[in-house]
Amino acid sequence: MFSIAKSSSLLASSRAAVNRSFAATGGVTSRDKSTLVLVRHGESTWNLANRFTGWYDCPLSENGTKEAIAGGEEIRKEGITPDVAFTSLQRRAITTLFYTLDATDRLWIPITKSWKINERHYGALQGLDKQETVDKYGKEQVLEWRRSYDIPPPTVNKSSEHHPVNDPRYADKQEWPEEFTESLATTLDRVVPFYQAEIAPELKKGKTVVIAAHGNSLRALVKYLDNIAPEEICELNIPTAVPLYYELDDDLKPIAQPGAFTPLTGRYLGDQDAIRARIEGVKNQTK
Repeated sequence: MFSIAKSSSLLASSRAAVNRSFAATGGVTSRDKSTLVLVRHGESTWNLANRFTGWYDCPLSENGTKEAIAGGEEIRKEGITPDVAFTSLQRRAITTLFYTLDATDRLWIPITKSWKINERHYGALQGLDKQETVDKYGKEQVLEWRRSYDIPPPTVNKSSEHHPVNDPRYADKQEWPEEFTESLATTLDRVVPFYQAEIAPELKKGKTVVIAAHGNSLRALVKYLDNIAPEEICELNIPTAVPLYYELDDDLKPIAQPGAFTPLTGRYLGDQDAIRARIEGVKNQTK
């Protein structure tokens, strides 16, 4: 099973590690505030079908495309002009990023794609209908798999179509374990180091950064940014294609935004009542 042992110590040292690395870097300019915009991909075809998606590479639904376009418009209306962008290796996030950058006339900016900000891998649950899984295993068991911090779903082995070794995107990335699955904790173990190594340096240079990713990879990132406790992050629901706007100080610590939804310090862009309703929609997927 994918190791989760290192996650407990990661958050305790990660901020200090970032600050030490930048203190040793000469000639890098910074500013009082840096801008970071997080966007969960628009509704996918498997979101619409209420199936566990994980690393399965489904496209946006028709509604998801509309959501992604609307999210890009919210960023444009806010006057945000991204300088650099990051996304996963999954088409629903890549397509969402396209619409985000198209709306802001920034399709030309540098884009980095990495599996390190992929959605959480759901192991043997991938492809299963969420409500049918609840009916089979019980609501409490499924909620434990979905919403616990460090309890992963059952694994898949290398004979499964859902094991990353059988996908050309990942076959040569690393030595994958025979049995594979992920919890939110192990997702954090890849997301936060990627943020520290690839994204934080861009923010330190004063660049405006947009990340188009996934519900769980973004939950892992905001857990780190906002220092959210494991039991609280498990209850956090991030709506599809709603831009989440952060201002970060010179140490890359979030500056609390007026109207932010607790426990976040970043604020969602757009109609706040509609956003609350969409958050409840995510919450109710297995009810």
